[in-house]
Amino acid sequence: MKIVVASNNKNKIKEFKKIFEDTNFELVSLNEIGYMNDIDEYGVTFEENALIKARTIALELDVIAIADDSGLEVEALNKEPGVYSARYAGLHKSDEDNNKKLIHNMKGITNRKARYVCAICLCKPNGEYIITEDYCDGYIIDEPKGNGGFGYDPYFLVPEFNKTMAEITLEEKNTISHRAKALEKLKVKYETIINSK
Repeated sequence: MKIVVASNNKNKIKEFKKIFEDTNFELVSLNEIGYMNDIDEYGVTFEENALIKARTIALELDVIAIADDSGLEVEALNKEPGVYSARYAGLHKSDEDNNKKLIHNMKGITNRKARYVCAICLCKPNGEYIITEDYCDGYIIDEPKGNGGFGYDPYFLVPEFNKTMAEITLEEKNTISHRAKALEKLKVKYETIINSK
């Protein structure tokens, strides 16, 4: 069975496919099916945005769709950047721009606690859906470490490994990451919704 991932983020697609590789589902990206329209993420929570993306694709294309919305919440910054994580420094800005703004805003702050948040929605063409959410706790550091990952990963220290998210392997990441844990929760529930009438 084919599931359309409502994203063209190559890193996210890679993580999704890795976690679903032991299932009988084939995951394809929007790019792979030739869908080029922008989806307006107007929600104010991660769950709302995940639902918007998944439902848009499911209803427009008459497919089973899955979408995530994820980001970084920094305790001392009143949970910023939150749902604006990908555009923290402004629209069409790079990961580097977002990280520069984050580190600038963290100057002089001793509370470095942060967490990655991920909400994932699976939606059927009839509009029926399920949503799961999970977290990965860590700390913000001032100097980037590692060449892997994406987004804020080089500045996000994972206590379990004493390494940043950009230093650990994908296999290690999939044991502790917010996206991996939310996807695992979804895998427990998806057979129920997919097999329902």
